[in-house]
Amino acid sequence: MPFEKLKPEVVNILDNSEKNVTDRLHEVCKLLNDHIDYYDWVGFYFRNGDKEELKLRTYVGEPTDHEIIPFGKGICGQVAVSNENFVVPDVQAQDNYIACSFTVKSEIVIPLFKDGENIGQIDIDSETPDPFTEKDERFLEFVNQEVAKIL
Repeated sequence: MPFEKLKPEVVNILDNSEKNVTDRLHEVCKLLNDHIDYYDWVGFYFRNGDKEELKLRTYVGEPTDHEIIPFGKGICGQVAVSNENFVVPDVQAQDNYIACSFTVKSEIVIPLFKDGENIGQIDIDSETPDPFTEKDERFLEFVNQEVAKIL
């Protein structure tokens, strides 16, 4: 399903105030995982209180041992420090990559800002080498902007 068709579905999920925030985030993960064939693991990490670490809030995909990620470690930890999108076409080429599964070939992490502060991120793993384009970046930025509205 094209990104433009997914946008209203993301908004509808997030606008459903009858569900708690974590459930809505999980539904967004499921929507993206189900409708974008190269999104094999979709999750949201958020800053863990005052600690210099990220905590996994919800995800769809294979289980992960990486529920807590220190700032600076791995792709997610680097985005927590840099405040910038990070697209990894080949995870094997990254020195600071934390392997979740040997099947993961590429990753994209987009920071999530609330009131100008980086409070979390959406993380996508793919078993497809180099699938992410600028369209993925813009779409995931949109998703995070919509998520920020309910936090």
